[in-house]
Amino acid sequence: MQLDLTTESKLVFQALSSDTRLKMIHFIGNQKKSVGEIADNLQISKAITTRHVQQMEDCGLLGSERGVGKNHNRKMVFLKVDDIHISFPEKVYPEFQLHSTDLKIGHFTDFSVKPTCGLATEKEVVGKSDDPKYFLDTNRVDAALLWFSEGFVEYKIPNLLREDELPEMLEISFEIASEFPVSNNIWPSDISIFVNDIKVATYTVPGNFSDIRGRYTPGWWNDRFSQYGLLKHIRINKLDTGIDGEKYSPVTIDDLHLQDHSLLKLRFEVEENAKNKGGLTLFGQGFGNHDQNILINTYYLKKTVKKSENN
Repeated sequence: MQLDLTTESKLVFQALSSDTRLKMIHFIGNQKKSVGEIADNLQISKAITTRHVQQMEDCGLLGSERGVGKNHNRKMVFLKVDDIHISFPEKVYPEFQLHSTDLKIGHFTDFSVKPTCGLATEKEVVGKSDDPKYFLDTNRVDAALLWFSEGFVEYKIPNLLREDELPEMLEISFEIASEFPVSNNIWPSDISIFVNDIKVATYTVPGNFSDIRGRYTPGWWNDRFSQYGLLKHIRINKLDTGIDGEKYSPVTIDDLHLQDHSLLKLRFEVEENAKNKGGLTLFGQGFGNHDQNILINTYYLKKTVKKSENN
């Protein structure tokens, strides 16, 4: 139920201001109760109970119907709402707005990879596996799966922020695994993520999974090969950088200087000095367990223009 501070919502506030009616709501819960059952539980008369029930029906908190079976002559009441939201006329915390980009796996703008490596569309492998030159094949833009043992892929997308938009949080989500010839469920890899050439986090993915088929992995793909990854959410805000709610680095969105760049660069890399050099596999729409590409969301606030005192 959505409420505001207008007179239309006043009946609900009045109904909830009574201790007796709150006890009735607790007693009814997710069941249907007769007026007599409610009266007995609260130890009040049926006449008083009926008035309370009617008040909550009038404002939409309760509904009623005739009982069935042995209760066919009884009025049975039930809750019609399970939560209430109240909107205030002025926002204490301004509402974020959003720029969103759906980035396909094959739309990288730079790369340096070592075998094992390769690309696949939903229909076939691009060129020949384990030959990095096919990362320049014209069909690579349709890739829904990408893998390599060492190196990086980098993406560039337009920075959609305008001059009057202040970035508050950058969210990047993607499905990822390590890379092992054929597959290996226990094969950790340290994967570094860079935004605008700044390393925001290094995540250790635990394996290259093929214990079951990926939910969206096409039927022609071999059962023994990598089937799915883990869906990860990176959030870079005013405080730090986190992955799935856990802090990974002190890098903040202000450190990225998004407003100073017309492009946003994103790089996934298995670095030469990584402790666990287990490669990388990226899953796009049409492969893995999550039918999505790399999703990039930039949350921002509009700059407020203060009026002159003379106006």
